[in-house]
Amino acid sequence: MDRQAILDDPARSFWFLMTEQAVRWRRASVKTMAAQCAHMAEVNGKPNVSLGIIPQTAQVPATPMNIFVTYDDRLVTVELFSGEVVLRDPRDVTQHLNLFDLFWSYALKGEDASVFLEDAAAEFMRQRD
Repeated sequence: MDRQAILDDPARSFWFLMTEQAVRWRRASVKTMAAQCAHMAEVNGKPNVSLGIIPQTAQVPATPMNIFVTYDDRLVTVELFSGEVVLRDPRDVTQHLNLFDLFWSYALKGEDASVFLEDAAAEFMRQRD
């Protein structure tokens, strides 16, 4: 939670994008998963945070092959099973910014994303461990 204090810095902005599968993949107890979903919905309400969730029902013309983080127009990191790749070439950064924009265009955003996360939290709470 200490690391998340940076989300309160109004001088910074954050855009998080994930698939529905990432939200629903049960990696912990149902109570923990419900709390995580509720927390993400709460964070989505911060003025400097935008959260998007690509629903399973969206027909997206590309597949996310890796997790990547774009820091700005100069740096992207790509997470692989074997490590992390740092990309600084403007063409690579542009490619990942364009990929983000593509996937973002299919995502639930704003209140729709928060409602989705709150519903997912409720679904987890209805399950039994």
